[in-house]
Amino acid sequence: MKVLDIVTTVLLLVGALNWGLVGFFGFNLVGALFGEVSMVSRIIYALVGLSALYEIGCFTFGLKETQHRWCDTLAAIKH
Repeated sequence: MKVLDIVTTVLLLVGALNWGLVGFFGFNLVGALFGEVSMVSRIIYALVGLSALYEIGCFTFGLKETQHRWCDTLAAIKH
């Protein structure tokens, strides 16, 4: 589950940064890299959406477990 947590967090950061660029500068980074309506862009958008649903589920139904997984992961990285 730790790998899944890290992947979903990275995807959420990509999505958040992309929306920030769209909001502040009108620039869609994912669209610029992969094409506005390409299949790759749609897959990335879908994965970001699924990641958000996964994180909502973790924080809604398993907050303690999610916190423990992240704390264990961060402790392992520091050592």
